[in-house]
Amino acid sequence: MFEHTEIGTSRERVEEQVRSWCERARVDGRWPMLSDASSVAIAAGRLDGPTREILAARRRAGRSVPSIGGFATARTLAEERSRWLAKDTKNKPGSALVYRMRATELTKRLDHLRTIVVMSTDHYAHGVRAVRRERRDGIHLDLDQRDALFDALLHTPVPKQHIGGLAVRTGLSVLDVAADRVAEASKNTRFENAGDRASAVMAQVADQKDDVFADRYETLLFIAGTSYDRVNFSPAWRSEHFLVQRTQLDLAEELTQVAVDTNSLQDISTELDDIAGAMLDDATRVQVATRRAVLESVWTQLIDRVAALVRVADLVTRSEGDHSAMNVVQKAHSLDNRIDALVSRAGNRELSADNTHFVGDQIT
Repeated sequence: MFEHTEIGTSRERVEEQVRSWCERARVDGRWPMLSDASSVAIAAGRLDGPTREILAARRRAGRSVPSIGGFATARTLAEERSRWLAKDTKNKPGSALVYRMRATELTKRLDHLRTIVVMSTDHYAHGVRAVRRERRDGIHLDLDQRDALFDALLHTPVPKQHIGGLAVRTGLSVLDVAADRVAEASKNTRFENAGDRASAVMAQVADQKDDVFADRYETLLFIAGTSYDRVNFSPAWRSEHFLVQRTQLDLAEELTQVAVDTNSLQDISTELDDIAGAMLDDATRVQVATRRAVLESVWTQLIDRVAALVRVADLVTRSEGDHSAMNVVQKAHSLDNRIDALVSRAGNRELSADNTHFVGDQIT
């Protein structure tokens, strides 16, 4: 399911690769969208402490959040709505109407998804007794908490290629086709070298081989969420081989805590940027620089924690081969036993037939 290149288990090498991905806001290759489980764990990082505790209790109790087919869908719709609302409508009364209509349509679609997530009677208690029972067990989410969860899910990390809007995606596709045509048209002509160079430049602009993100923070959360998914969906991880590790590691809780710290770091960094843009004296500049140095140490710690998740995912992925081989051996052994049993039963039936005599309608 997860086919991006593994980067090994060396701590230094993994940390260096994760840092590079985050600083470039780009990961090598195309990775699957985050699952509902990792999306909810990351979204919990934007919620208050009591709500996070309830979500953790629900996860341990096997209670899921209603699915909408991937929360990347909600993020994409929210981003598109924001773009339409942000369009300049000055001196464009006709365009303003079109923009508002488009934004209204997207709002209706988002409201529909919100209703699914917030109001599902299959996932949340409805009725006084059921609600009291869930509250006693610490797994009941009130309506406002579910609303807050949906708002947080609108920030699910998604590559920019998927939220760039129809015009951007279409433009890249056209450019990609044009690159192929330029290379083909210049083939076997005196312009072949120039055509190849132009094609290479156009293909680079339209490069869809890597996933690109809005900033380093979203990149970090996407890497962490993908690592969680790789482990969580691995048959090897659910086998007896990793029984001890499963009882010792709460990967979903670690992912949520990484999200909490990443969001806090991003908020503080944004505030420092605002202060830096308005600072007027040297003393303020020194204070901002000092705080930035402290924040970089926190960022390094987050890199280390996410790199640890990546290393766990790589180790589990590599163990899947051994786990599959073990399953084959076990199945072969089981098949041998079944064959032996079948042969034994067939032999017994033959022996019984040889020693059975009919006397009239009776068998003796």
